[in-house]
Amino acid sequence: MSLPIIDISTLRQNGRSVSPEVLTAIRQAYTEYGFFYITEHGIPEAIIHAAAQSALHFFQLPVEKKSKVSANAAHRGWHALGDARMYGAEKPDYKEFYQVGLELTNNDPDVQAGQPLRGPNNWPNFMPALREDMYAYFEAVGACGRDLLRGVAGSIGADPRFFEDKYEKPLQRTQAVYYPPQSDALGSGQFGVAPHTDFGNITLLWQDDTGGLELQSLSGEWLPAPPISGTIVVNSGDLLGRWSNDRYRSTMHRVVNRSGRERLSIATFYDPTFTAIIDPIDLNLSASEVCKYPPVSAGEHILRRIDASFGYRDKL
Repeated sequence: MSLPIIDISTLRQNGRSVSPEVLTAIRQAYTEYGFFYITEHGIPEAIIHAAAQSALHFFQLPVEKKSKVSANAAHRGWHALGDARMYGAEKPDYKEFYQVGLELTNNDPDVQAGQPLRGPNNWPNFMPALREDMYAYFEAVGACGRDLLRGVAGSIGADPRFFEDKYEKPLQRTQAVYYPPQSDALGSGQFGVAPHTDFGNITLLWQDDTGGLELQSLSGEWLPAPPISGTIVVNSGDLLGRWSNDRYRSTMHRVVNRSGRERLSIATFYDPTFTAIIDPIDLNLSASEVCKYPPVSAGEHILRRIDASFGYRDKL
């Protein structure tokens, strides 16, 4: 099986005009696989390279240094090896990661109101390059996400602008993920990331040339999603599955680093404003379809999944 590769240049170049061929390709990819690659995504290679190099430099620092920016209540900062465990997993994930979100000051009204997952980023003052490089990537991939969502909306028959007012203050989370070399001695129950579905709306993933990402087909077979130069991997999450009334798949996937060397990826969970209401009735649900899910706020849904998957949350 080869996942679809979709050129999204028309989504970027034509403003709100969307190519019918692109809409058809996105619809087929989301219904058949839940995953596809995009090319002509508009994220400059120099920005990707700088973010990846700064992230690798950070991960190579001693634990004592990285722990100075350990994850805070807003889910920002460094997450140590073994902190994340996917639901039903035998072991914690064999990875560490550093996460950033929308940069907000303590004077922001949502921060002052105590809205979860909001606040300033947890930047390491001992490594200013990480702040510059990671946030440049955060902004560039967010712009790509905005473009892509016009295609996602149009592909399901909604107005291409459907998502715009739901993303006025995105709950975007971008994380550089480091997978150490994984020896066979760790056993078959050890994953870089155990089988799971993503929490939110859409995910955009840059991966290095190591490989290891796998997705589960409709028949239950695990299939590779190998690195392809110049592409970003896109998949739907549980929130888009819910919003689409399960017309689009939220696909089970995992990472198994069998390479014998380190692996780096940068994952972006491009999700709506915390208070945005996710209701299948709004996303072009036909009169003949039975709505499977009640309305829920995006933040409420995502926060529940984060609290269930990350051990440090128990200590807050």
